[in-house]
Amino acid sequence: MNQAVQEWINSDPDPETRRELESLSEHELAERFSAPLTFGTAGLRGPVRGGPHGMNVAVVIRTTAGLGAWLKAHGHSGSHVVVGRDARHGSEAFATAAAEVLAADGFDVTLLPRPLPTPVLAFAVRSLGATAGIQITASHNPAADNGYKVYLDGGSQLVSPADREIESAIAKVSGASSIARTPVTAVDNTAPDNSVIDNYIRRVSTLPHGQARNIRIALTPLHGVGGDTALAALHAAGFTDVHVVAEQFDPDPDFPTVAFPNPEEPGAADALLALADTVNADLAIALDPDADRCAVGVHDGDGWRMLRGDETGVLLADHVLSTAQPNSLVATTIVSSTLLSKLAPTRGARFACTLTGFKWLTRAGDGLVYAYEEAIGHCVDPDAVRDKDGISAAVLVADLVATLSENDRTLLDVLDDYALEFGYHHGDQVSRRVDDVADITTIMDRVRNNPPHEICGEAVMFEDLATPDSPLRTDAVVFTGATTRIVIRPSGTEPKLKCYLEVVIPVAARSELVDAQAAAKARTTQLRAFAENL
Repeated sequence: MNQAVQEWINSDPDPETRRELESLSEHELAERFSAPLTFGTAGLRGPVRGGPHGMNVAVVIRTTAGLGAWLKAHGHSGSHVVVGRDARHGSEAFATAAAEVLAADGFDVTLLPRPLPTPVLAFAVRSLGATAGIQITASHNPAADNGYKVYLDGGSQLVSPADREIESAIAKVSGASSIARTPVTAVDNTAPDNSVIDNYIRRVSTLPHGQARNIRIALTPLHGVGGDTALAALHAAGFTDVHVVAEQFDPDPDFPTVAFPNPEEPGAADALLALADTVNADLAIALDPDADRCAVGVHDGDGWRMLRGDETGVLLADHVLSTAQPNSLVATTIVSSTLLSKLAPTRGARFACTLTGFKWLTRAGDGLVYAYEEAIGHCVDPDAVRDKDGISAAVLVADLVATLSENDRTLLDVLDDYALEFGYHHGDQVSRRVDDVADITTIMDRVRNNPPHEICGEAVMFEDLATPDSPLRTDAVVFTGATTRIVIRPSGTEPKLKCYLEVVIPVAARSELVDAQAAAKARTTQLRAFAENL
């Protein structure tokens, strides 16, 4: 065992992870100490385990000390920081450790008292005027993971160069056991009219535009922390006929009924759709475990299906714009559908396209009223929550469904209207999980060095977004043809290569819609085969 490893073990304040590390082989230790966790999408994520390449108390202590040093260096000594958590393995200990390090470093710390949705933390940072916020969560990652998410700038996610600067500050921090900690008492979140959660629910309850409330909703929080808050928000907004998936309602860090706790994953929403069918619901809602994402299920023909994130995204954008000021801004990302860019100007709004992630979307520009990304993330109230928020999105979707039902219309009817107005847009995604992240670099290099000029019989133009002159510089490539758009990029949070597919077929009359849908789906099948064989 080399000296650096032994020093880490000696300075680890958690006896459990000390014993874990001491039991590992030299090969296993080499992997744990190969590199520290680094900031990805707004923070750290990794498996709950000992060593610098895992989520554990020592890593959280050192990360928080680095964050504190960075805040002080930027003139924020003694400022207010909010710390929250979800219900994953280790979350309570990690949140407590982060709060205690900040308190000992002279910061004014608000520690939220129980597992709460990530949007509540983002709301708290903004509403309390805090300098920063920390949410302990791994969102929809597998059960073995946890994470450390950082908010700055009025409740927006961390962006570069701050992330790299904080990493540099962390690297200068000494051993975890030498860092001072001061006990912190969690805030009383039960006092009426004086709690973050009550204020958040009151804010969300004001979002509906219409008066209709006579719909039935099926809901699942997928074993996460969004259940109670979502129910309270829906009830406060007037939607009281809500049925929940009982076996998935209480927080459970093992996520026992789903292979992956992500509503986008095949099978994850099966129990929800079964419940919706049983109770004859008008709408099905699935939140991811930290409730910052919202997936929507609808009755389609003889059964139920989940809408794609792009479908929900444009529906919510149109609903928000129906009451927004002229020239308001809506935004989505480079990997989302192109439909919003066509809808926005017809509704008197501006449109912005950003890099992937809400850390960029919420900074899209002045006058932002709505932003979404295809991965079922929706920011419907950026004045209150500068991040994706599954609960407020659920309330606004319920409002839209109830409003439409007054005229015997559905979300699918509106999507058909969009097809007639803008062409039928059909999206899909291919995610290739890899065991070695180096494989992703190999594939990206191969595509860049020898890009095809034709894909599945259609001529395409190639654009490399990693070049210095790209207006949206990122590690991604784009192929665009007459009916086809493909974006290929590495995932920012998981060991995956992601390929985003879109096919657009013009529709001149409603009688052509079925044929256009069939043609788009057939074309998408061809594109999937191309993406799977990169």
